[in-house]
Amino acid sequence: MVIGGAEDKTGPRQVLARFAKLAGGAAAKVAVIATASSLGEEIVDAYREAFGKLGVTDVVAPRPHTRADAAEPSLVAQLRDVTGIFMTGGNQSTLSGVVTGTPFGGAIRAAHARGAVVGGTSAGASVQSEHMIAFGPPGTTPKMRGAQMSAGLGLLPGLVIDQHFDQRNRYGRLLTLISHAPHLLGMGVDEDTAAVVTQGHLLEVVGRGSVTLFDGNAMTSNVDTALGSAPLLASGVVLHSLPAGSRFDLAARTLLPGVGGHLDDLREPRPRGKLERLIAAEGATGHARPKPSEE
Repeated sequence: MVIGGAEDKTGPRQVLARFAKLAGGAAAKVAVIATASSLGEEIVDAYREAFGKLGVTDVVAPRPHTRADAAEPSLVAQLRDVTGIFMTGGNQSTLSGVVTGTPFGGAIRAAHARGAVVGGTSAGASVQSEHMIAFGPPGTTPKMRGAQMSAGLGLLPGLVIDQHFDQRNRYGRLLTLISHAPHLLGMGVDEDTAAVVTQGHLLEVVGRGSVTLFDGNAMTSNVDTALGSAPLLASGVVLHSLPAGSRFDLAARTLLPGVGGHLDDLREPRPRGKLERLIAAEGATGHARPKPSEE
């Protein structure tokens, strides 16, 4: 489950409810991994409470802060029997820098391979792809040097994922990455929205917003000649804007029958409290390191 951030935690909880169901409902054991977050234990407590209200009471919270922590057998062991893994938001560069290529990262991949649902919101969404967006400023126009990539967990090869997509106007930076790597399918996920991927390639959209896909396989670009931060040519990109209920084959890059209209609950979520606002705001700078005032 690739979640665009700021998912509802106090109202209908449509996105989290789908994650809880896929994890096994009342029989689920969920690991909440808050490595990306600059917040303390309160972020784990917020998810523990949200999942508890959805019937999931067995929640563990392994939280490696360094690569040495991510090699600690006691932390790795906590992922061996989970039915769901949920990675919180924050800074995806922090998350990938700590877990990728470590025993802990390997345990996430092993859980996914045996059938556990792996979900991530915001930073925890971007890290699920093999090529991960590290940072880049907002804006509609793709620009040379407008975004940078690093390594993710590789659960969804062939994709590069951005989040808070419409809300933080990240169209340009995703187009920038696709211009540099047109073989990748660009996925932008709105807030309180999830791309649920089964069998490795079948996507269903859940939540209040949309999932945007950029297919640059046949595109023309000028990345070989553009200089500095010049605007990029990005011609021939195929755009798919997928609202809730849409289904898409990521391997064939084609829309599947059953388009749109499947909205479980569009009631307005309750107003966010202070903690929810802090959780939703993490990673808003788009830069490698958040400013202290925004952590």
